[in-house]
Amino acid sequence: MSDDLDDLKAAMQAATPRPDAAKKAADLALARKNFADLQESREGARPTSDREQAGFVRGVMNMIMRINTRGALTATTALVALGLVVVVPDWQSVPGFGVQPVVTEGSQRETGLHNTIGNPSLLDRRRQNLETSNDKDSRSDESLRESGDTEVAEEAVALPAPVPQAEPVPAQPSVAQKRQEEPVDAMPESGLAGGVTGLSAGEANTSSRLAPMSDLHQQPQINTEAFPDADPNPFKITSEEPVSTFSIDVDTAAYAVVRSSLMRGQLPPKDAVRIEEIVNYFPYDYAPPLGDVPFEPTVSVTGTPWNPDTRLVHIAIQGEQPAIEDRPPLNLVFLIDTSGSMNNPSKLPLLKRSLALMLPQLTQADQVAIVTYAGSAGQVLEPTLATDRDTILAALERLDADGSTAGQAGLQQAYTVADGMAEDGEVTRVILATDGDFNVGLSDPEALKDFIAKKRDSGTYLSVMGFGRGNLDDATMQALAQNGNGQASYIDTLSEAQKVMVDQVTGALFPIANDVKIQVEFNPAAVAEYRLIGYETRVLNREDFNNDRVDAGEIGAGHQVTAMYEITPVGSPARLSDPLRYGEVAATGDSSELGYFKLRYKRPGETTSRLIEQRIVTGTEMSSEKQFAAAMAGFGQLLRDEAYLGDWSYDDAIALANGASGEDPFGYRAEAVQMMRLAQSLSR
Repeated sequence: MSDDLDDLKAAMQAATPRPDAAKKAADLALARKNFADLQESREGARPTSDREQAGFVRGVMNMIMRINTRGALTATTALVALGLVVVVPDWQSVPGFGVQPVVTEGSQRETGLHNTIGNPSLLDRRRQNLETSNDKDSRSDESLRESGDTEVAEEAVALPAPVPQAEPVPAQPSVAQKRQEEPVDAMPESGLAGGVTGLSAGEANTSSRLAPMSDLHQQPQINTEAFPDADPNPFKITSEEPVSTFSIDVDTAAYAVVRSSLMRGQLPPKDAVRIEEIVNYFPYDYAPPLGDVPFEPTVSVTGTPWNPDTRLVHIAIQGEQPAIEDRPPLNLVFLIDTSGSMNNPSKLPLLKRSLALMLPQLTQADQVAIVTYAGSAGQVLEPTLATDRDTILAALERLDADGSTAGQAGLQQAYTVADGMAEDGEVTRVILATDGDFNVGLSDPEALKDFIAKKRDSGTYLSVMGFGRGNLDDATMQALAQNGNGQASYIDTLSEAQKVMVDQVTGALFPIANDVKIQVEFNPAAVAEYRLIGYETRVLNREDFNNDRVDAGEIGAGHQVTAMYEITPVGSPARLSDPLRYGEVAATGDSSELGYFKLRYKRPGETTSRLIEQRIVTGTEMSSEKQFAAAMAGFGQLLRDEAYLGDWSYDDAIALANGASGEDPFGYRAEAVQMMRLAQSLSR
């Protein structure tokens, strides 16, 4: 044995009666084993300073120094002095303090140690003593007493009967396990054009719980996001399938989700990229409607930026913008997700600030109610005049995130509250604000679709606003909005909330047309092939166009809609399919007419649709507005890695967008160019 061990043996023999030799050897072996375990290595003690280790006693002292509860220090010192060793259960590692025993409050009371926990002055003296002792090679029991540890030794002698072993603490779920359903989300970023989040530091997640060391080294964040699964629309052969039918879409959620992904340094999931929502995110200078119609469609044909041998059919719709004083009273029910998954700065805190931005846009004729849902649904604000902002804001600020997500119960109660507020001549709308995590109740998009479809006939609209990432259920949100006669938005910054809930609030809340459908019949004599760019989740059957029972998209006051077809003229080298040897008959007719456009819509409250139709002819110039829309359509296809762009690249999309930026008072188009540049870098 070493000299250090001999010194320790001599000190122990002088202080205590001679022990049994066999028991002494066993205790010493167990002490060495526990020492090695607590140093996180069974093959050798881990050095605790830059100096070389020098002896067993120093290792024992280092181990003692890592135990920072006074009770544990007292018990350990006493046991070392008596040559005894006790195994302490349930050790965990805490940053900055080494390993610590996990002792419940009950076990502290039972063992009499609760009065000895947390003595900072004792710890400070112990650290000072250890720094002094590091210059020596060995340390005897006598030197321990002389160095200032007399208080500890005296407390050890004063201990009563042997301390009973604490009951093992039941295993708790790790932080990583908890985060599987509540992934950590980044703080909402400001927009690339200079938007701000508006969140104060006090609204950040201030949880002070320390994770076990294993969780600090490994914090998996399970991504449970879900997006509608839809393949890009293919080119169709005109002679075989000349008619295309789809529902319009004024949602903008996909653009904000794309921006959120890029701001996190990632390309967005392909299914998250809905090209029509990227194109429709921007305001365009379209012709306003004339007469008593709510909108006037404009259909034109231009060149295709990514293929000189094809053409683009550009469809533009501009909704009427009635004066604010002419709008009907509004009844709003905020249905707010307060489940545990919303406990993130980019979710519930941002949601509160976003809804607060809307309140100044409402008038004394409007009413607001708030329903929440988590483990159960509940009404936290009865119908209140919108001008009573203090009461509404106070109700919002009281909301906390906790529990699971009873989405179905929340929807049911929100519709019940909305029914009680609705009166003839008023607009009633439920605004669902959520991360889309419907993990209790109806969680299947199809089941939710059926549920909402039964409610929309009452005249109550449903809009959906998504918040946060990690468990964003975009598929469910789209199903709810599409079947609730409303729109879907995604709020990733306070700047986006400003755009959706202030700048475009009339379009988001006041409908001018329901069930808007578009149908285009292409002329086989002029068009060999065609494809609809985007709108994959909005495609309808041909017979759905004339069926007024089939639901479709809504247009709000001042809304704009853009849709594009890429067509391949007859005789173009861009044609992808070969003519059939036996089945295809050459088409004849007027090739100057490329097709025929038809649109159906219903006025709010009506059950019978109205029809608008016009010819599609060639010979239209490529304006800057159409160029920018085409650039954004190309951007979406690049993100989806579609096969129809050939050698067209991000550089081409950026150049086209920059050249067609036009008037950009809010910087939306400049932001889009920056997003293109970021996507280009991430794609390399």
